[in-house]
Amino acid sequence: MQQRAQDTRLSVIEGAARVFAEIGYGNASLADITKRAGVTKGALYFHFTSKRELALAVIDEQHAMVQAAGSDIVASHRPALEKLIGLCRMFGQQLLDEPIVRGGIRLTFEASAFQADVSGPYQDWITTAQQLLAQAQAEGDVRSDLDPAAFARYLIASFTGVQMVSEVLTAREDVMARIDHMWEFMLPALTQRPAG
Repeated sequence: MQQRAQDTRLSVIEGAARVFAEIGYGNASLADITKRAGVTKGALYFHFTSKRELALAVIDEQHAMVQAAGSDIVASHRPALEKLIGLCRMFGQQLLDEPIVRGGIRLTFEASAFQADVSGPYQDWITTAQQLLAQAQAEGDVRSDLDPAAFARYLIASFTGVQMVSEVLTAREDVMARIDHMWEFMLPALTQRPAG
């Protein structure tokens, strides 16, 4: 794809993400999206045949952005437990800074409206968390009797809930504080053996 076409496609995705983040999939129209993206309907339809296809592209782009930023953290030489906390904080910051991430996350919560299977990104996060927890066990930072797979599922569910509640209560103004608070509760569970 030529650079200009790629730039237009990304403009459409970003415009759509902003609209979806603000008013949701059901309320968004292609007219709203073309206006926000600063493109013609012809340019939009050149890249996307429907609102559903555009929503899926926003989710894909959001996941790619988060994965790209996360790969730097995972590849770092920090301890695995620090990497896991860093990934959560990075994602929280992207929710604040990146319209595509905000739009993609809202769309994953509304996926039933356009019959989309959005489990892939969640499975990726669970797998990454499981791998980092197992590595943290090997490094001696997580207790040896912990089940990394079970805790990874719990962590991603908790993290998703933290984001959602922060959005509902404060329009995500407190999301970074809520993520830090979540880890204050989780770290003892990861590091201290249960009594008995």
